[in-house]
Amino acid sequence: MTASTGDGPVLSVVIPALNEAASIEACIASVATAEASVEIIVADGGSTDGTAERAARLGARIVLGPRGRSAQVNAGGHAAQGGTLLFLHADTLLPEGYDRDVLEALSDPAVAGGGFALGIAAPGFGFRFIEAMANLRSRTCSMPFGDQALFVRRETFLALGGFPDMPIMEDFAFVDRLRRTGRVVTLPRRVRTSPRRWHALGLVRVTLTNKVMIWGYKSGVSPERLARWYARSRGLGPAPHKGLVQRP
Repeated sequence: MTASTGDGPVLSVVIPALNEAASIEACIASVATAEASVEIIVADGGSTDGTAERAARLGARIVLGPRGRSAQVNAGGHAAQGGTLLFLHADTLLPEGYDRDVLEALSDPAVAGGGFALGIAAPGFGFRFIEAMANLRSRTCSMPFGDQALFVRRETFLALGGFPDMPIMEDFAFVDRLRRTGRVVTLPRRVRTSPRRWHALGLVRVTLTNKVMIWGYKSGVSPERLARWYARSRGLGPAPHKGLVQRP
C-alpha cells in the first residue's frame, strides 16, 4: 500500500517474509495506521503459503529476491522510494503513531537511526524480564536489534551498503556500523513481537543461544559457522532464514 503525495512516500516500510501467511495481514494493518505517506514493501524470499498474495491484496508492493534476511531487506531497501526506511519483521506489530515518532527522531541531524522499545505479545514474568533487559541494553548501548523495527534514512542505508551479506547477525552488524555515523536511539513506544520463538524452544534456551551468538560474533567467529551453530541449536537445516532472533 502506498498512501502518498505527489512527491511520493515519506516513509517506506520493508517487511522481509518467508511463509508468514499467518502474521502478514496483522503486520501490514499495523503499518497502515500511519498518518504520513507510507509505502509498504514485502520482500518475499519465495513463500509457498500465499504470503505474497495476501500482502498484495492489502496493497503492499511485492519485491521478490533471493532467500535470506540480509538479501531480502536489501532488495526491499534498494527498491524503496521513501526518504526514510523502516525494517519490520513480519511477526511484529508497530505502535500507533510510529511514523510521527520516526520522523521526529530523524529530524535531528545528529541521529543516524534507531528502533523502538521491545514488547512481547505474551503474559508472564519471564517475558517482562526479557523485555526489560533488552530495552536496557538497547538504550544504554545504543544497540536496538532487528525485532525492534530498525529505521534509518535511505541515504544512510545506501552509504553503508545496506545490511551486510551475512547468513546471521546481519542486524547486529548493521547497527554497529550505523553507530559510527551518528546517534542510534531507542524510541519509548513498544513494538509487539510474537512470542513464537520462545514458546517453541523455551525462554532460557533462546536467551542463552543468542548470548552465545553475540559472544561468538564479537570474538571473531565467522557468520557462516555461527549460522551452523544456530541451526543445530534449533534443530534446523544447514542455515536459518531469519538469522539470529537477537535477544539478550
